[in-house]
Amino acid sequence: MRTNRRTFINCASLAAAGNILGLRPFGALNALAQTASDYKALVCVFLFGGNDANNTLIPFDTTGYGQYFSLRGDLALAQNTLLPLTPAPNFALHPSLPDIQTLFNSNNAAFVANVGTLVQPLTRAQYQAGQTAPTNLFSHPDQQLEWQNAAQSAATPSGWAGRMADVLGSSYNQGATIPMITSVAGDTLFCNGVSTTPVSVSPGNVGGASCSEGAECSARQLTAQALLTLDSGISLVQADDSITTNAYAYAKTLSDAVQSITPLQTVFPANNGLAAQLKQIAQIIQVRSALNVQRQIFFAGIGNFDTHADQLGLQSTLLAEISPALAAFYNATVELNVASDVTAFTMSDFSRTFQPNSNNGSDHAWGAHHIVIGGAVKGGQIYGTYPTLALGGPDDSDSNGRWVPTTASSQYAATLAQWFGVSAAELPTVLPSIGNFTTNNLGFV
Repeated sequence: MRTNRRTFINCASLAAAGNILGLRPFGALNALAQTASDYKALVCVFLFGGNDANNTLIPFDTTGYGQYFSLRGDLALAQNTLLPLTPAPNFALHPSLPDIQTLFNSNNAAFVANVGTLVQPLTRAQYQAGQTAPTNLFSHPDQQLEWQNAAQSAATPSGWAGRMADVLGSSYNQGATIPMITSVAGDTLFCNGVSTTPVSVSPGNVGGASCSEGAECSARQLTAQALLTLDSGISLVQADDSITTNAYAYAKTLSDAVQSITPLQTVFPANNGLAAQLKQIAQIIQVRSALNVQRQIFFAGIGNFDTHADQLGLQSTLLAEISPALAAFYNATVELNVASDVTAFTMSDFSRTFQPNSNNGSDHAWGAHHIVIGGAVKGGQIYGTYPTLALGGPDDSDSNGRWVPTTASSQYAATLAQWFGVSAAELPTVLPSIGNFTTNNLGFV
């Protein structure tokens, strides 16, 4: 793991603040300007570990399902268990995704097929000939970071959401009391900008304070806050003090705002970690006026999709958490009358090999299918190009069913960014490789 000044300050500030959980470094807010009544939010749901997209969106017509069934071996799902997609009758969903089926059939969800990290368009032949590809393909940490930073390598220290906050800082959120980006799943590269930083909260604990010492907690927190007023004369510590002071301020701002709201009527699934994260996001969206924000980006996550063994049961359990959680979140946006202003989307390390391994699992692959949900989504459609399900075929990078992406993650991101308000002139700053692709808007939102 790389250590930089930001990582050091994050650790130091948590120690100085008496273990304030869920709050990470915050830079000073830029001078922001805004228009009168324009709100939009993006919600990223990261599927950590590499979700097997081959068993998420499945061919349902006779020929397509036959190809799928003949090659998937022990991982093949029975056709009579799949959930048909009415507007796209040649495809169906994993049986654990009934809520996504409903959203798709009601035109409030779409799929984007065979998306993956790319620096430039690639075919199987070009990839095998050694043309430029992302570094360290099939590596969890590298591909997680490259999905989040939209760069050729994991070394780029900012994420594309953070860079959106950088370029939109002069146009939105004037007088905002919190940063544009909020993570409910910890410190992530996706949220880090060049000149801006996010706020991070623990679901159900927006105040951020965590202490297990009863009556001593209040005194400890007051002592930690008092220490911040000391002039140490050491620039790094003084910078850390400023960050921690902002952490306390953001915690109080969010806590005060959320405590003042009427509880949501939408019921989120119990004992579901992703649902808890999305409920927290919905509550923060609910107080958007009090926070004086017009643009917000949120990061949530769920894992572990690294199903090298016993995939059928493990993936089924995970997708059964995702489906009702995403549906409840969409219903909450309807309740808040912002369904057309909030777009949720999935990202993941990569998909899995189409060919199963010897442990009833699958291994690391490349191109995957992703879900986009919201009232602004042009739903009921599958965007992009579904791969040819043939081992060693025209879309296979080798011989195991690692699909070469036909849509770049940067094109996927660019479509969302433009809906969010990033201009054509700003797009290369947010997504430096986007000029390598002929299309920068896939049209799904």
